[in-house]
Amino acid sequence: MSKQQIIWDQDLIEKYNYSGPRYTSYPTALEFHEVFTAAEFDMACTQYPERNLSLYVHIPFCHTLCYYCGCNKVITRHAHKADEYLDALEHEIRQRAYLLRERNVTQLHWGGGTPTFLTKAQISRLMTLLRQEFRLSPDAEISIEVDPREVELDVLDHLRAEGFNRLSIGVQDFDKDVQKAVNREQDEGFIKAMVERAKVLGFRSTNLDLIYGLPHQNGETFAKTLEQVLAMKPGRLSVFNYAHLPQLFAAQRKIKEDTLPSPREKLAMLEQTISTLTGAGYQFIGMDHFALPDDELAVAQREGILHRNFQGYTTQGDCDLLGMGVSAISMIGDCYAQNQKELKKYYQQVDEQRHALWKGVMLDGDDLLRREVIKSLICNFSLDKRVIEREFNVDFDSYFAEDLGLLKCFIDDELVAVDADTITVTLKGRLLIRNICMCFDTYLRDRARQQQFSRVI
Repeated sequence: MSKQQIIWDQDLIEKYNYSGPRYTSYPTALEFHEVFTAAEFDMACTQYPERNLSLYVHIPFCHTLCYYCGCNKVITRHAHKADEYLDALEHEIRQRAYLLRERNVTQLHWGGGTPTFLTKAQISRLMTLLRQEFRLSPDAEISIEVDPREVELDVLDHLRAEGFNRLSIGVQDFDKDVQKAVNREQDEGFIKAMVERAKVLGFRSTNLDLIYGLPHQNGETFAKTLEQVLAMKPGRLSVFNYAHLPQLFAAQRKIKEDTLPSPREKLAMLEQTISTLTGAGYQFIGMDHFALPDDELAVAQREGILHRNFQGYTTQGDCDLLGMGVSAISMIGDCYAQNQKELKKYYQQVDEQRHALWKGVMLDGDDLLRREVIKSLICNFSLDKRVIEREFNVDFDSYFAEDLGLLKCFIDDELVAVDADTITVTLKGRLLIRNICMCFDTYLRDRARQQQFSRVI
């Protein structure tokens, strides 16, 4: 893709670089509440029986602690802890499958923690259970997150034999000083070998995760990491902004603040990353995601059918998403629901109630309408007002009069163009897509709540 995909405007980026949600859902998880009941969840499971199903399984264990991490995880080196977890997970999976086993499962993702904490036998046990309880489509997209430090190369062969066809490998940075500072030392040669092995085994796509804003990073060192990554030619790249929130995540207190790059240095790293990756032929999908033009994500975006859920950008937005395991989130029917976040509570509740539901929210008509507007903008950088009007039986301009008023400063700054039929995010506006979506977020009208989000860039 040679044509320009982003226009970098430093002044505007600095002007709008305030806190805001990432919109993996609308309403966001801040709106979930504990009044939400198991009966509401069960009803949501029967709401759209014709929809395909996407499954998410959370494996919380990691062998070692990465200091930057804000994920829900349990640090241990005891493999038997995973057996105990799989016992509880089996109860939950069987219970959840009861209402959904007729659905066609077109997507399955294992996240964490570190799913490859599991042994080959444990991986097979869980896959066998999922195939028994659900109807996995023969061409389902089956993906897993991999920590390259604690895995043998032949685990990829085992994963492929079990049906996995997509990998996501955590790289973060190849610089040794950066790796030491975040307690994540790993071997570049091994990661290279993994990417090669995945190609040989016929994995459909390999995603590499990077993080910018880590201790000791600067433009020069990160440019080297990008060079090493590009030599591997992964199908997809995620380049995340490190949010330093030591008051929320205890592990981050081990990171010395005076070793972190300044906000201006971070922005320079992001600018350089976008320029390097788009210059090397990657398509900017949005926010922190890039894909080669022939990757399914890139194709879906060009065709205007890209979607977004709790795992980020996806090609399968017409699915219901069922999350299983500690802290997992579901988007099912017209509801969102989250499982217990603490492992002890998860075990206790699955044992006593056969489900792990902690909190959730039912979406009303206004939520569904705004969710569609935000999704269209964040995935496709454009919106057809007439499509929204037909689907939701509203007059767009009058229904969203207040929201369009809030868009005015973005229009004046040439970040958004609005005409009678469409809203289009300009090349200058693409990096500020979260801010633009915030104009349609009624829950955010109380500006004080922005404190709870990370900066948009």
